Amino acid sequence: MGAGRVFAYGAAAGLIGDLLLGDPRRGHPVAAFGRAAGAVERVLWRDHRGWGALHTAVCAGGAVALGSVAARAVRPSAVASAALTGAATWAVVGGTSLAREARTIGRALEAGDVEAARARLPHLCGRDPQALDADGMARAVVESVAENTSDAVVGALVWGAVGGVPGLLGFRAVNTLDAMVGHKSARYRRYGWASARLDDLAGWPGARLTAVLAMLAGPDPRGAVRAWRADAVRHPSPNAGPVEASFAGALGVRLGGTLSYGGRVEHRPVLNTQGRAVGTHDVERAVRLSKRVTWLALGVCAGARLLTSARLSRSVRSLGSAPSLKGARSLKRGK
Repeated sequence: MGAGRVFAYGAAAGLIGDLLLGDPRRGHPVAAFGRAAGAVERVLWRDHRGWGALHTAVCAGGAVALGSVAARAVRPSAVASAALTGAATWAVVGGTSLAREARTIGRALEAGDVEAARARLPHLCGRDPQALDADGMARAVVESVAENTSDAVVGALVWGAVGGVPGLLGFRAVNTLDAMVGHKSARYRRYGWASARLDDLAGWPGARLTAVLAMLAGPDPRGAVRAWRADAVRHPSPNAGPVEASFAGALGVRLGGTLSYGGRVEHRPVLNTQGRAVGTHDVERAVRLSKRVTWLALGVCAGARLLTSARLSRSVRSLGSAPSLKGARSLKRGK
């Protein structure tokens, strides 16, 4: 079994595992990484970019190294390699938990239980729920579903296709570090700079693929293209902009606007100005679009890895079958 099939089978098994099991309530590998990264931060923290870069290198590099050691240990067995890829994929993706949290809030909003929705919103995003009405919470959920489809699923699959198990673990490590220290608070403005910039770089390909797939899988492809081209660059995040704009256009809704994070008010540009305001029923529509994007991303990433592996194998075989320079000279002398 070649490397392409190992990734394809393993990634599919991991996504199915996430669909059936979701995230464990205790002992999640990502939570364990977060605790380890927190311990490193307590040792290294200085209000300085250099120390923050060291923190990023130690934590993200450690995750990649762990993945490399594990992948090398099981390399002689294709079955074990696929199983490891499946376990790593299950550990780093979070599509089922994302959908579950979004639907829980959506059901509360549809039932008119605004307080229950406010109590649950912090499980999904960092918005201040007390500053939001029902429609504002619905908009926050749709935006979080869009962004996390890229961060929690598609980006991981992209880097898994590129780098196997080390790629999967490395991407999740970088994304987790950004969530922990990559924000612009007084403590992390300098210390978290490296994590935030690395997350922007690592998330770039997955965000564009997510935006393309949302355009293809959504009910309004033309609207997705129009919103992406017109509004994505106006978003403060280079990766959330294309994803949220494409989701907004595909669903025919307006996203963005005034946000509140822990009492700090932020005014963001409106995405897809031609759309309507988000309603509570759009939460379910966003979740369904996210699921379609997830499975399309698996197909694209697995197909790309299979194609690359096949081409590489053909190149290696052609090099192995070519006559050596010494042999070619001997044939010439024989004539």
